[in-house]
Amino acid sequence: MNNLIENLAESIEFGKINFASSYPPKLKGLPGADEICKEALEAGLSPQEILNVALIPAMSRVGQKFSEGKAYVPEMLMAAKAMAAAMVHLKPFFSSGEIELKGVFIIGTVFGDLHDIGKNLVAMMVEGAGWKVIDLGVDVKPQKFIDAIDQHKDCVVALSALLTTTMMNMESIVKEIRKKYPSKQILVGGAPLNQDFCIQIGANHYSSNPQGVIEYLNKIVEKN
Repeated sequence: MNNLIENLAESIEFGKINFASSYPPKLKGLPGADEICKEALEAGLSPQEILNVALIPAMSRVGQKFSEGKAYVPEMLMAAKAMAAAMVHLKPFFSSGEIELKGVFIIGTVFGDLHDIGKNLVAMMVEGAGWKVIDLGVDVKPQKFIDAIDQHKDCVVALSALLTTTMMNMESIVKEIRKKYPSKQILVGGAPLNQDFCIQIGANHYSSNPQGVIEYLNKIVEKN
């Protein structure tokens, strides 16, 4: 049992998606996150244990390495893809309530901006950290965020932008959300942003990387 957990965590941390994956070279010819997660469930390991003991710690290590400059976007993406392969087997247990999620995380790239790599990476990392993620996509207008919040009132919201021109659209979205939900937790991120801009537009938190987002979300959970 412990070997399955350790092997699954290793597959996710180093981006081994499935048996057919040739990456990483040291795990070539071995089963990946897809097969190992399925085997772990068949062996009787609980979905919650798989999430808490394998997926979340593995993604946390990846995020920490990225924030320390020991891993880069390609490694993060491969780890996230491996995590997603494992999550396919766990998602039925989310809807059944057998896996207890930390909360709901709504994310979207603001209107006028069609970039999604950073948004997708954050979404996958947050999902791997035990949250239900609702990805609104790109070019998201204020009302779409509000409609999603209406359906998930206890959610945390994240806005993404890659361009200096489109980051200005975050301010209007934050203002619209605040009109209806004054105390809503709103996170912002993207290449041209910084903490000063976050404060200027009235958001709660800025992070330059997915690990920073997860650490902030963990603090929210601890307070509640």
